[in-house]
Amino acid sequence: MPKSIAAFGEVMMRLQVPGYASLAQESHLNYSFSGTGVNIASAMAKLGHDGYLVTTLPDNPLGEAAISYLRKLGINTSLASRGGKYVGMYFLENGFGVRPGRVTYTDRLGSSFNTAQDELYDFSAVARVIDIIHFCGITLSMNDGVRAQMKALAREVKAAGGTVVFDCNYRPSLWGADRYAFAKPHYEEMLSLADIVFMNEKDALFILGMETAYEDRAEQLQDLIPKVAKKYNISALAGTHRSINGDNTHSLQGYLYTGGTFHFSQARTFAVHDRIGAGDAYASGIMHGLSEGYEPVRTVNFAASAAMLAHTVTGDTPTANEREILQAMNTHLSDVER
Repeated sequence: MPKSIAAFGEVMMRLQVPGYASLAQESHLNYSFSGTGVNIASAMAKLGHDGYLVTTLPDNPLGEAAISYLRKLGINTSLASRGGKYVGMYFLENGFGVRPGRVTYTDRLGSSFNTAQDELYDFSAVARVIDIIHFCGITLSMNDGVRAQMKALAREVKAAGGTVVFDCNYRPSLWGADRYAFAKPHYEEMLSLADIVFMNEKDALFILGMETAYEDRAEQLQDLIPKVAKKYNISALAGTHRSINGDNTHSLQGYLYTGGTFHFSQARTFAVHDRIGAGDAYASGIMHGLSEGYEPVRTVNFAASAAMLAHTVTGDTPTANEREILQAMNTHLSDVER
């Protein structure tokens, strides 16, 4: 049954250099609007749910452009507030061969979302509307005001009987010099509020400071994730392991830990057109499978296939619907669909 699913997060303007040129070479940029919350809300709408975004956008033509773009993605913008003058921006240069892609952020801390005052939000009203709320660790890293809003909204949804989803999405550069020590209490608070969590063994080791006797990543995962689930009373944890192959293809395998059991997807190997946003596609696939009552193995394979398809399209935001993802679960081969 379709759910009302919201994401709390910043809308950013993505300014992409065409082709494989660098910023220094090119004089034109293509712009769109993105962000983890945008990706999640849009993906859930594509999968048949009501996708909302809880955010703050500028009260000017830039904010209007963002609202129009979100609506084109199928996102319900009725929970978006207006205030301030700015959106965060980032510049994307595509990598090629041995040259990696590069993302350069502008002053996102001055954006309307990251400077929004508490009175712009009515979190109790949000909690009455939605069934599931998604939060991201990148949002958690922004500032004390946003962190407090994030935790307050999570508590409101939890109190109303909704489901809280937290994606660790840890970015070391956003947390400052004492990054792990600073981040840990905030992550622990969000984990204690969450029902569904996206993370891997590195998050348990470095953010939470947990220990394991194993050195192999897969063994570390299977040792640490059950401990996280027990300590924070989390009903489902999920994530991926990725490897980059010598021919520039990527290989990805997803996991889902629920009911005291690990479930792993088939390993998927594929060429990459645009990598950004694929993790959000995976998260959306897990959320969809769990909300629809899929069996765990079906859920994790659905999510891995959603992530694979997200690598094949330009832009951050996943575009695949349920039929296309189910089709991708059964084959890697591409042909003209007639």
